[in-house]
Amino acid sequence: MTEMVYGAAPAVRGDPMIPRWWRTVDRWSLISIIILMGIGLLLGLAASPPLAERNGLEPFWYVKKQLMFGAMGLVAMIAASVMPVMTIRRFGIMGFALCLAALLLLPVFGTNFGKGAIRWYSLGFGSVQPSEFMKPCFVILSGWLMAAAHQIDGPPGRFMSFCVAVFIVGTLALQPDFGQASLIVFSWGVMYFVAGAPWWILFGVAGLVVAGGVTAYNLSSHFAGRIDGFLATTVDPTSQIGYASNAIREGGVFGVGLGGGEVKSTLPDAHTDFIIAVAAEEYGLVLVLVILALYATVVVRSLIRLLNERDPFVRIAGTGLACVLGMQAAINMGVAVRLLPTKGMTLPFVSYGGSSVIAAGLTVGALLALTRKRPQGRMADVIARADRG
Repeated sequence: MTEMVYGAAPAVRGDPMIPRWWRTVDRWSLISIIILMGIGLLLGLAASPPLAERNGLEPFWYVKKQLMFGAMGLVAMIAASVMPVMTIRRFGIMGFALCLAALLLLPVFGTNFGKGAIRWYSLGFGSVQPSEFMKPCFVILSGWLMAAAHQIDGPPGRFMSFCVAVFIVGTLALQPDFGQASLIVFSWGVMYFVAGAPWWILFGVAGLVVAGGVTAYNLSSHFAGRIDGFLATTVDPTSQIGYASNAIREGGVFGVGLGGGEVKSTLPDAHTDFIIAVAAEEYGLVLVLVILALYATVVVRSLIRLLNERDPFVRIAGTGLACVLGMQAAINMGVAVRLLPTKGMTLPFVSYGGSSVIAAGLTVGALLALTRKRPQGRMADVIARADRG
């Protein structure tokens, strides 16, 4: 406990891998993620039995699958967090190529599972959503490109990353998947700012986003319907937002108690997109604040560690990964309380879903790897060496 409060001793070369990893990894963030996984299983016990009954399955069928997904996500997170920075970068770039191919082939081999958007590959025993894995891979690729722009005679990495971002956003919008597209835009903007972008470029990108939103509203009935529903002065009590809003009101501060909630029986996506409504109804504002605090712990501690990082790639990519995790959680909860239009986005580590949990595990694993304590020397020594060189 002393080391967790005051920090761990720096790693010594020649140490065994596991002890070195344990001394250098951010244990508060690691523990926060494990607690979020536990909360996800707890809420799954409440939210999924009614769905299993409607589908003719045993009561805890979805809970058992979520436990399996959680174990896979935890293994992916630990495995990624042990990797050195160079390996994270290589896997991220290779993963981006694979995810891009998977996204491009979705119109041919993908399915929509009756939800109106072709986002998944059906594998028979399960499904895979490539966009979930695209997010961390895109962040790592963009971080590499932007960091390369800092080198003498380096490539125009910022412009190249912008072109990649535009292409990925356009591909996602065609599915349509505007939620994941918004995360790509947000993560790129944050990384571009950290990489030293001038303000006028960021305002220009913001203008392009607004123009793209207006165009999507005029051309996509799917997008327009969600915006119109969000801007409506009244909420249909039989809609997803209506059920979720009522559940949050009923929960109050301490909730109606375990098993006493009704939203899980009326809301089709109570175990995925609207899991926070189940938490608010049965456990009240108390559990919601705990969930918020856990996400904030991971994001804030990661950003604080990255403040002292002098490797441009680590600083830029790490910031992007932390912000993707935090923004996805914020969007999911914002939709439930009607602060944002519905986007069909899961709550990382808490919502049911194999692609979501495993991809989130890889995201946080890469973030833990980039924020591990590494000997960097004093800044004065670095400047002195640069002067001598």
